[in-house]
Amino acid sequence: MNIPTSTEENASWRMRKPSYLRTSAEDERTYQKRVIAAKRMGQIFSLLPPVVLALLLLAIWSIGTTSGQISSLILPAPADVLDGLRSGLTSGLYFSNTWVTVQESVLGFLIAVLVALPIGYGIAKSRLLANAIQPYLAAGQAIPAIVIAPLLVLWLGYGLLPNMLVCMLVVIFPMVINTVLGIQTIDRLLIDAARVEGASGWSLLSNIEFPLALPSILAAIRTGFTLSITGALVAEFVGGGDAGLGSLVLQALHQYNTAFMFATLVVLAVLAALYYGATWLLVKLASVVY
Repeated sequence: MNIPTSTEENASWRMRKPSYLRTSAEDERTYQKRVIAAKRMGQIFSLLPPVVLALLLLAIWSIGTTSGQISSLILPAPADVLDGLRSGLTSGLYFSNTWVTVQESVLGFLIAVLVALPIGYGIAKSRLLANAIQPYLAAGQAIPAIVIAPLLVLWLGYGLLPNMLVCMLVVIFPMVINTVLGIQTIDRLLIDAARVEGASGWSLLSNIEFPLALPSILAAIRTGFTLSITGALVAEFVGGGDAGLGSLVLQALHQYNTAFMFATLVVLAVLAALYYGATWLLVKLASVVY
């Protein structure tokens, strides 16, 4: 009786192996192409559920409004929203007011970054500084920014500056907390080993602490940058004025123009998506650099 050896078994297995798994260069390229195609199909299928849900909600919305079941004062028809969006874009109204909101949110966010990151690092490294600052941070978070905004308008007047500061107040607290968390969760053994090797001060911060705390810092930046739009809108709601997407929402509300209000909300959603995409690119850049 012939007993197949391991060599014979391996040879028979190679004979039975599918062609796209063979080790030749041509078959390897074919296999890689199939893997890439399978990944692309998976990505396409992952997009289907949200797209189908959006189309379903849009169909329900359209049927409910065009059939007269829902008043246009409560919920406008999708066609009316599209007309309002087209009118605002062609007239340049959305571009000019979006630019105002972008200025307020971006500048307020940058001020928050310059303030929050050093404060968060100081709180994480110094117990004395933490005991001195944390009560005021908690009190500032407990008081809504919408209450502080009128005081800033009273002190600084109307315009870009108070709106920037309101935006900063909205985003600064989560950025400080995430920065503190990122610094405090660094393994102390790594810090001690770096100090034994002579790292201290700026070299320790730039080469050890900052790279290790970078995920939490990037999370703080992503949260703060997206939230900065909310801060700008709060400032525009309270501060009044006639510029900014928040002022357009208030105008639509006072005129009972729900179609224009929904169109403005679409612009805000697109702006928030662009902000989120920018932070995603920042994360990818950081992964390449570090």
